[in-house]
Amino acid sequence: MRQFKNTISGILLAGLLISVNPLSAGTQKTVLFDEGHGQKFLIDQNGTLDLSGLSALFKKEGLHVKASKGKITDEVLAGVDALVISGAFMPVTPPEIAAIIRFVEKGGRLCIMLHIGMPVANLLHKMNVSISNGVIHEQKNQIQDNELDYYVTELKPHELMGSVKRFSIFGGWALLNTKENAEIIAQTSEKAWVDLNGDNQLNKGDAVQSFGLVIAGKWGAGHFVVFGDDAIFQNKFLVEENALIGKNLARWLNKGERKNRRKGEALKVSH
Repeated sequence: MRQFKNTISGILLAGLLISVNPLSAGTQKTVLFDEGHGQKFLIDQNGTLDLSGLSALFKKEGLHVKASKGKITDEVLAGVDALVISGAFMPVTPPEIAAIIRFVEKGGRLCIMLHIGMPVANLLHKMNVSISNGVIHEQKNQIQDNELDYYVTELKPHELMGSVKRFSIFGGWALLNTKENAEIIAQTSEKAWVDLNGDNQLNKGDAVQSFGLVIAGKWGAGHFVVFGDDAIFQNKFLVEENALIGKNLARWLNKGERKNRRKGEALKVSH
């Protein structure tokens, strides 16, 4: 009889744990990292430029993280709440762009981190974001006197910035919102410049101004953010306030939810 009571108590306790565990209730959000476009910096590798630290941070914030090595399709995105495209070296194709746009329109969240601009340029143009044809040189707030590495201190109030006072960039591309569905939330000083004639020197014809480095926007029922540098989140640089932005990003992505998700999709696990 005592053994029977213990068995019943164990079943009741297990049931209680299931009922209060939010992951069991299907509330855990899934973040998909695209690794199908020539990415060299990956979430399951521990190199200095890889993204395993960011993946661990996301998991700590309660997100389920997985990667996709193939094309981005409606089927791939069907059980996903947020999509991250970081460090792409191969172009996102028109059919993939269409699938991503549908994903965001229905409430998904999209994060793009640039290593080079070309592979995602057409996708960003669809969402009213333009990219510079060269990296930004900064004359203020340099890190170790390197004009390609610098601190960003011009920040606008936004949940992605949170309590961040500054963060570091290690070769960033200028971003510009071309319509009001997006806004710049972090930018360089007014002394930054982009080399327009390709001679790697500041000349009279080069563009000298404040440039956007992070853009956040809305598309349909969903949201997106674009970072002009993927190094912000690489293992080597994911420290101090860069890590704080990573934490803010995890919480921001955790708010994404597809409107057309079927019941139970959030529990799917892909290995």
